[in-house]
Amino acid sequence: MQGVKRLIDILFAACGLLLLWPLMLLVAVGGLFSMGRPVLFRQQRPGYKGRPFMVVKFRTMSLARDAQGALLPEGERLTAYGAFLRRFSLDELPQLWNVLTGEMSLVGPRPLLMQYLGHYTHEQARRHDVHPGITGWAQVNGRNDLTWDEKFALDLWYVDHWSLGLDLRIILRTLGRVLKREGISPAGEAVMPEFMGTRQPKPGASQQNP
Repeated sequence: MQGVKRLIDILFAACGLLLLWPLMLLVAVGGLFSMGRPVLFRQQRPGYKGRPFMVVKFRTMSLARDAQGALLPEGERLTAYGAFLRRFSLDELPQLWNVLTGEMSLVGPRPLLMQYLGHYTHEQARRHDVHPGITGWAQVNGRNDLTWDEKFALDLWYVDHWSLGLDLRIILRTLGRVLKREGISPAGEAVMPEFMGTRQPKPGASQQNP
């Protein structure tokens, strides 16, 4: 089944890149005029089994720095154009290349930051037992409206219950989420706060099932 999943990833990513390149070019030109170079954002992220790879996205933040030369907080650097790209998930389109090269899948837990690896519990680290995805079970069940603990619980549910049918369901629900523009930013915040470590689950807490 994993071979079929990989074949679907290749076909969808290749077709997506071929069909969407005019849109991607338009997004890139808009980024060039609104924020300048570089148009693309590249950052090392943990992939399958925690192995690092270079994720590629359209840049949504300025490179503004403080008097000491340090980058300003992400919430202050998110531009209006970048917020527009995030609202419609257009910043994610270059990750189709990551899918085509096998570093990502269409569906799976989102690739987070390398420094988070040291904060995971043993159970949370199992989210790397599958390839990271452009979209995932957590994304269609709340996205950034969720707490970190809720996101990880949903990621682990996906790891334990993966199937091709579930992937198809997630893709279809993702389209609806994008059109409704739900869960883009956490309440009262421009970006998701940094994950600093887990807390103990509340008694009686349950995960969300399909």
